[in-house]
Amino acid sequence: MTANGWLQFAVFSAILLASVRPVGAYLARVLEGERTWLDPLLRPIERLIYKLSGVNADHEMNWREYAFALLGFSVISLLMTYGIERLQALLPWNPQKLAAVGPDLAWNTAASFTTNTNWQSYTPETTMSYLTQMAGLAYHNFLSAAVGIAVAVALIRGIKRTVSGTIGNFWVDSTRVLLYVLLPASILYALVLVAQGVPQNLHPYTQATTLEGQTQTIAQGPVASQEAIKMLGTNGGGFFNANSAHPFENPTPLTNLLQMLSIFIIPAGLTYTLGRMTGSPGHGWAVLAAMFVLFTAGFTVVYWAEAHPHALIHGAAQTGSITAPGGNMEGKEVRFGIAQSSLFSTVTTDASCGAVNTMHDSLTPLGGLVVLTNIMLGEVIFGGVGSGMYGMLIFVVQAVFIAGLMVGRTPEYLGKKIEAYDVKMCMLYVLIFPLIILALTAAFVLSPNIGLSSLNNAGPHGLTEILYAFTSGAGNNGSAFMGLNANTWWYNVALGWTMLIGRLLMIVPVLALAGNLAHKKSVPPSPGTFPVNTGLFTVLLTGVILILGALTFFPALSLGPILEHLLLKSGQLF
Repeated sequence: MTANGWLQFAVFSAILLASVRPVGAYLARVLEGERTWLDPLLRPIERLIYKLSGVNADHEMNWREYAFALLGFSVISLLMTYGIERLQALLPWNPQKLAAVGPDLAWNTAASFTTNTNWQSYTPETTMSYLTQMAGLAYHNFLSAAVGIAVAVALIRGIKRTVSGTIGNFWVDSTRVLLYVLLPASILYALVLVAQGVPQNLHPYTQATTLEGQTQTIAQGPVASQEAIKMLGTNGGGFFNANSAHPFENPTPLTNLLQMLSIFIIPAGLTYTLGRMTGSPGHGWAVLAAMFVLFTAGFTVVYWAEAHPHALIHGAAQTGSITAPGGNMEGKEVRFGIAQSSLFSTVTTDASCGAVNTMHDSLTPLGGLVVLTNIMLGEVIFGGVGSGMYGMLIFVVQAVFIAGLMVGRTPEYLGKKIEAYDVKMCMLYVLIFPLIILALTAAFVLSPNIGLSSLNNAGPHGLTEILYAFTSGAGNNGSAFMGLNANTWWYNVALGWTMLIGRLLMIVPVLALAGNLAHKKSVPPSPGTFPVNTGLFTVLLTGVILILGALTFFPALSLGPILEHLLLKSGQLF
């Protein structure tokens, strides 16, 4: 750990925190249908889209209509992407003449990108054509991000409105997010990436002759356009197998900083949007504080673990020199070093992004424990665009409920009484997540010919690889411990369903909660009302997140990375 490493963290944090208010204010204006500086250009396009698609922009939906529109849209777009993959060999923009994607892998990939997970059981540059990358995968990068933000604003409206049977219009919310937020930001971001050296073309791959006389294939393509929305939409699926460790995806220190910032910038801004739309700015800052505390703690542990590896870890330099830093450099890109690799790993697992500039399978046991725990906490430490906010609000409601129990008063949240139905929806959301992860992990661990045959590592590290895969899938993160070969029929199918359940099934109780809150009357605060805009609330919220995470996942973690760390400390692992 060095002063320079901490300085890099401080610069990143300062820029992020400075962006919260302007980004959040702009998001609030867009999501509330207020006028923005892009209106003269985009408002006519927005009206044209509604006219061509038959959408009545003035029609408000109840939560069931909202959920039906969202689920139907997601299923249809999943089938479209599956068809593009299966017909890839017959479609244009395939200069490499890549074959059609197999049925199980096509299913896994379609489910992955539909759910904002971007889990990749394949090598992108040798599997997906340019058309598939753009029309199938990048298309979902935009739409899945828009869906997440739409659900978040629907829940915020439910908190804000009183005696209302509606929570907005899904088609209007998703359209406005696409037009006013994701598309313009991605265009500008992609141009910056091109200026930094990221390719953007439709050329065939270049065949080069090396100094040894061997032929090398240099992959390229429409990388910058996919990279921009990959990060802004917290998608994470790379154009290349090496993802953000590849110099064509992440060529400079500036692009590395921009990629990390773009993962967090919308989720962080939504905390200010929450405070502004609900009329309680202090509440938004309190939620942001809880996120930032957990983020800082995670980075600190990962950075310490990677900078101070145990002497028994093979392949790790223990002391620094002029040519090599001290610490665990295995699986890390030397251009970024330990500090930036630790920060990137923390950021991408705090958000449901999954982009990586270092291989998580090569992290130390404690470093791997943190990135796995970040996902297991529900992807609420900033989280994905939208999904992090509505996941955090689930924990907010639970924290308010627990506070009410402690003082013996009916829990209240921003003027709404929290009743049995609300708590049931929150607990349904919370319990779906560990149920799908732990059940499938157990099933595959107990199946030698199906689950264990894909492992490159035995023992607790092998268990962690399987646990991480299903956690990443259910959490819609998409990163992986690369020691597991998940491109098998059983893993492709099971992970596909895991990602769909972890996204779409968990959205239903969120929208049900939004509808129920919108229907309630507003009650004035009383002396027994627990304030949700103070440092005490931040402490309570942080504690609730950690305690619920520990109660559900500690047994699995104790058999995986925790056991691996203890065996390493005792010298029994090697």
